[in-house]
Amino acid sequence: MGQLRAGADRAGHRAGLGVTLPPQLAELVDDFSAVGPKDRLQLLLELSRELPELPARYADAADTMEQVHECQSPLFLAVELDEGEHVHLFFSAPPEAPTTRGFASIMHAGMDGEKAADVLAVPDDFYVALGLAQAVSPLRLRGMAAMLARIKNQVRANLKSL
Repeated sequence: MGQLRAGADRAGHRAGLGVTLPPQLAELVDDFSAVGPKDRLQLLLELSRELPELPARYADAADTMEQVHECQSPLFLAVELDEGEHVHLFFSAPPEAPTTRGFASIMHAGMDGEKAADVLAVPDDFYVALGLAQAVSPLRLRGMAAMLARIKNQVRANLKSL
């Protein structure tokens, strides 16, 4: 996605919003807000193709990952924390569900590798700043909110077990 746009400084602070996001997530928000609704949908579809493949340990997603039932398409996720409390995100979504995959890719690109505290500090409604409400249904956006909620829940659970 390139360098941070003018709306975010190096710490990921979104100018004018009073919200601090991880730098990569702030960059994605800026990328989406810089274009019109049709281009936002195109950007989401491009991101859907960038969702990383699952490692072998998650090959059977239904048994090894948490399903996000609020998503219109089957989406499974898993969260791991390394010893430095950096978050690692894993998603499984079918290729024929590009919107769901795009949402998962935003989460992955924006938060994977970040410190647990920074992920937990992401506002629950950060996705509103992406401007996707004009491009996708509210039901689909509810799925994105549910993804973030489950990520945060798994981060908290992982922190307790460290």
